[in-house]
Amino acid sequence: MKKFFFLIVLLALGLDCSAAPPVKRRVRSSGNPILPEFHADPEVMFSHLTNRFYIYSTTDGMPGWGGYYFTAFSSPDLVEWKHEGIILDLATDQVPWASGNAWAPAIMERLGDDGRYRYYFYYSGHDVKKNRKSIGVAIAEHPAGPFYDFGQPIIDFRPEGLTGGQQIDVDVFNDPITDDNYIYWGNGYMAVAKLNDDMVSIDTTTVRVITPHGGTLENYQYREAPYVFYRKGLYYFMWSVDDTGSPNYHVAYGTSHSPMGPITVAEDPILLMQEPRIEIYGTAHNSVIQVPGKDEWYIVYHRINKNYIDKKKGPGYHREVCIDRMTFNPDGTIVSVRPTKQGILPVKPKLPKKK
Repeated sequence: MKKFFFLIVLLALGLDCSAAPPVKRRVRSSGNPILPEFHADPEVMFSHLTNRFYIYSTTDGMPGWGGYYFTAFSSPDLVEWKHEGIILDLATDQVPWASGNAWAPAIMERLGDDGRYRYYFYYSGHDVKKNRKSIGVAIAEHPAGPFYDFGQPIIDFRPEGLTGGQQIDVDVFNDPITDDNYIYWGNGYMAVAKLNDDMVSIDTTTVRVITPHGGTLENYQYREAPYVFYRKGLYYFMWSVDDTGSPNYHVAYGTSHSPMGPITVAEDPILLMQEPRIEIYGTAHNSVIQVPGKDEWYIVYHRINKNYIDKKKGPGYHREVCIDRMTFNPDGTIVSVRPTKQGILPVKPKLPKKK
């Protein structure tokens, strides 16, 4: 009787007793992998021209690491990704010095004195003249291209004293303290050199080998894929351990007080490693992105597709791109990242207000 009386009062007041409380919309996570089909060796960048994130990668799924072109994907929030198309094709006369093996790119955005942004895209390809891998560069005025190759490799040699290892897995880094630019590369070794102001040549007098020494395949023995970033007074160096076709392929790291080393291996050096319990394998060859305006960081990496983990199925070239959150301890050490299937929630850059 009381309930009936209460209902009559609500109706008399003109209130809708059937109205339900608002339901919160569930924010969709990125999920992992974040890109369609097979991609590897991801390089992530935020463009201040378009206010979008971009990922460039090795096009995977081809026997013998035979990918010959690069694509770009863009996103407003690191969750929703748009395919921007092929930006560089090594199987055409677009890159006269290379015939294929388009591997492991890196990119840098620079604002010129003329007020225009330019994008320098570094990558390795098979050098036709020398019959080995070399590193080239292509330039564009938009992060999705069109890119125009410089016309010849900018690194086609091993550092002095080395007899093995390939000129692949390039990384570039702008030192926010000095505004100097550096290039890193090497499979079997980690080399560094200063980029000249033209961004398409290196100062050969600065070439230095800074390979982290020691370790085993179970922890931090250097193999390839250097990556460098800066945070709160420290230069962080990351690299991949073991073979790219191994489930044990993983990321280790160290720090330095200089972009040219020497590198002090972290006390707990394993940053990212497989989780066989949930069928995640071969988590390595990474890049890192800081959300503009925030101390918020994410690691972008590839893993082996679980359906190709058998050695006979080519795990080394059936890889997929993933993303997870990366955090730091108060002392600056990186908290070990647990690879996930759900990925991350959308991010929102904190950009300066337009005048």
